[in-house]
Amino acid sequence: MARPRNFDERQVLGSVREQFWDRGYTATSVSDLMEVTGLGKGSLYGAFGDKRQLFLRTLDEYRAEQFDAVRGALEGPGTALERLTGLLEGVSDGYRNDAQRRGCLLANSTSELHGQDPDVVSRARSTYQAVEDLLVACVEEAQRDGDLDRGTEARELGRLLLSVLQGIEFLAKTGMDGAALKRIGNTVLALLPRT
Repeated sequence: MARPRNFDERQVLGSVREQFWDRGYTATSVSDLMEVTGLGKGSLYGAFGDKRQLFLRTLDEYRAEQFDAVRGALEGPGTALERLTGLLEGVSDGYRNDAQRRGCLLANSTSELHGQDPDVVSRARSTYQAVEDLLVACVEEAQRDGDLDRGTEARELGRLLLSVLQGIEFLAKTGMDGAALKRIGNTVLALLPRT
């Protein structure tokens, strides 16, 4: 008969996420994970698998949370153009208010592991494709509303907006002023082709 777990799984996964986010996958040792969770190696592996399995689970949960946040912003109330504006401003504000400026765990992990772990790259590609699809749908709605030019390819505008979001994240990590980050998003929105 298996012994019941004597730990809060959500709390353990949260601690593990912070460790991977702060140090990256490669620089995080099993000893680090044991220290931040308070679990022994046997308990950690018995509950979550090895370091890589634990990392992928943590990354998958992060991906789902981030996607849900973007979907909530782009499918919420207001016009499509207002929602696009809110997303870009929200991302800029989020990075401006983050003193550590760690950036996106998915982007960081992909940059670190792109040549070593195809599963991480595949997860990143599918996540960014899903975000791109949400952006395209929002652009198409703005076109139907008459706020953006219908003659412009919505897919290309969606990709442009995705690139801007990722660029803001990267520039935030360089220490760029928060007001400048916000102006980048606002400038791109102002340059979108209007009717």
